[in-house]
Amino acid sequence: MTYVYLFRHGIAIDRELCPHDRDRELTAEGRKKTRTIGEKLYQLGLRASLILTSPLVRAHQTAQILADCLQEPPLEVVEWLAPEGDFAAWEAWHDSHRGVEAVFLVGHEPDLSSWAEVMTWGQVSGNILLKKAGLIGLVTYPDQPLRGTCTLFLLLPPKILLGL
Repeated sequence: MTYVYLFRHGIAIDRELCPHDRDRELTAEGRKKTRTIGEKLYQLGLRASLILTSPLVRAHQTAQILADCLQEPPLEVVEWLAPEGDFAAWEAWHDSHRGVEAVFLVGHEPDLSSWAEVMTWGQVSGNILLKKAGLIGLVTYPDQPLRGTCTLFLLLPPKILLGL
């Protein structure tokens, strides 16, 4: 059994202020809220064996803040978490890392919510929305495919974590 946490990057600077989407950074508010949320997740007992992140600056910054809050699990940049990510690459990674206890995937919308739906129901229905610095928690099972067999056990908008 593996715990998979899908975490959307924090609040980033406006697109108009940065000519290249890949280079958009977190705002000061985005860094602060992400750190507060990361600290709350740690207080709630969430842990990570590994954090995988999109190569985009805002996601990588978010992942680094989470790593700081979660006692420095290893952090790895993977291209398949970039916008319009490659679910098949995630499946292949997951299949080759079945012993990982808990992994955070830091990425973008609509990919993360779509991936949660595919993992849970086998198809995208458009019924899950992951806010910036929000979290989805799923459980994957040994010897089961990733599509349509996972258990959704957590969907936390940032508002809830910031209000704790």
